[in-house]
Amino acid sequence: MSRFQEQKWRKTALVSGIVINLGILFFYKYYEFAGSLITDFFSWFGIGISIPQWNVLLPVGISFYIFQVVGYAVDVYRGTIKAEKNFIVYALFISFFPQLVAGPIERARNMLPQFKEKHKFSYENFDRGLRWMLWGFFMKLCVADRISTYVDAVYNNYMEHSGTSLLLATFFFTFQIYCDFAGYSLIAIGSSRIMGFHLMENFHRPYFSRSIKEFWRRWHISLSTWFKDYLYIPLGGNRVSHWRHLWNLFVTFLVSGIWHGANLTFVLWGTLHGLYQVVGIEKNRLLPQVKAPRKLHAVLNCLVTFVLVMFAWIFFRANDLHSAFEIIGRIFTHQGALFTGEGIPSLLLGFMCIGILMLKELKDELSLKIYALDSPHYGVRIASMSLFLAFIILSASFDGGAFIYFQF
Repeated sequence: MSRFQEQKWRKTALVSGIVINLGILFFYKYYEFAGSLITDFFSWFGIGISIPQWNVLLPVGISFYIFQVVGYAVDVYRGTIKAEKNFIVYALFISFFPQLVAGPIERARNMLPQFKEKHKFSYENFDRGLRWMLWGFFMKLCVADRISTYVDAVYNNYMEHSGTSLLLATFFFTFQIYCDFAGYSLIAIGSSRIMGFHLMENFHRPYFSRSIKEFWRRWHISLSTWFKDYLYIPLGGNRVSHWRHLWNLFVTFLVSGIWHGANLTFVLWGTLHGLYQVVGIEKNRLLPQVKAPRKLHAVLNCLVTFVLVMFAWIFFRANDLHSAFEIIGRIFTHQGALFTGEGIPSLLLGFMCIGILMLKELKDELSLKIYALDSPHYGVRIASMSLFLAFIILSASFDGGAFIYFQF
């Protein structure tokens, strides 16, 4: 076989693999959504068409392992890694249970070599993994699940609530989705480390970001880098004209929104983040830098970024576009009494847990040498972990439901 024929065969195999896998994803996740859009489009012109609805169940976490399969195929084609000849090892890479249903979306070059190594018990791995899992359970049970009941009560009945309650629910959801997903990621990373496997970091204190660009370097890192490697760079990245670069950014975030779900709310959420990126680049290019003390400038940028991200989360959480715009309108126009949900003590506990979360992340962000769970002294570490576990058991909400990203 000539080199040209071999290259043609490899490209055909790659395209076929991508089409098949994305076709499976489309069928399970987007078929009904696309059908409803087509039906609505033709109905505007008075044309009635009927697209059969299969009502199939969405496999848990299908978006995550489909993207791992596609990433593996592209890496083999590029020559980044060699094709795995052991099917058991390949199957283990795709179905590794800690990160199967909600990531991190791992790379073959990181995981495949680990599956071929011998793994022995390591106290260091056990200790580190247990601490990560413990913090992950705190994020999920004490923050995400505790405030989720308030968020659901307000967002699912938004017409009955004031703008004040909707604003608080949006603030809570900003931390709910972070702690729900980052908590799962830490549990997955920690349980893997106990077994001797190293998964990539998926969140890096995103709410301390000073720009939307930085936010996406810290939020859902495995997905952000996946889109960068397999969509943004193939489109040309920033190695093209200025306007083409902006287009590549916008398309990448639009596709990211579509990846999150078959709903126009996710499409608009991704579009909004794409616009954030484009406007941020143009602002830095056209407007002079504001002169202010460095620390004050950093704090202001952090606050502005947080508000922009929180505003976008409204579209992510709302049940449909109409609800999202109604919620935004009511936040600015329907001020009134604050809905307390299960009562003031429950609200205060939610705020307290968010406060503990942010204090810990602030310590890590500023590299402050204040030790507790990560103390170098064994006795202090064990005592801190025991007290923290007791706090989790006493303050956790155990009826918060499944992880949000299971649906993706």
